Amino acid sequence: MEASYHPANLALRFVLELTVLASLAHVGWTGFQETWPSIAAACLLPALAMTVWAVFAVPGDRSRSGRAPVAISGRLRLSLESMFFAVGALGLWMAGLKVLSVSFTAVVLVHYGLSGARVKWLLAQPPGG
Repeated sequence: MEASYHPANLALRFVLELTVLASLAHVGWTGFQETWPSIAAACLLPALAMTVWAVFAVPGDRSRSGRAPVAISGRLRLSLESMFFAVGALGLWMAGLKVLSVSFTAVVLVHYGLSGARVKWLLAQPPGG
């Protein structure tokens, strides 16, 4: 089994995704002085990120369901994923968790290093799959 689709690498990716969502919730929660805007931001930022993550996809991506509600090119998907993980790292940094932010970034890079076959496949996918 190639490393891109190995269950351990996919589990790692899932943990990285959850870390981004937690980071966004924390940024939302701490971004406002008043309670209600903090609660709203802590819920809406991760919800928005999850929506973008789930909706914009490359048809046939084996690391996901293979479905693509809104089909995009592989390059655009890689760009979205890069921004998603960069925002997570930035959120950790803003929370004062600088070592965790750098560690998170390193683990993301390792994940993509292990996902070479998927990255190569994505780069070959035209717009709309």
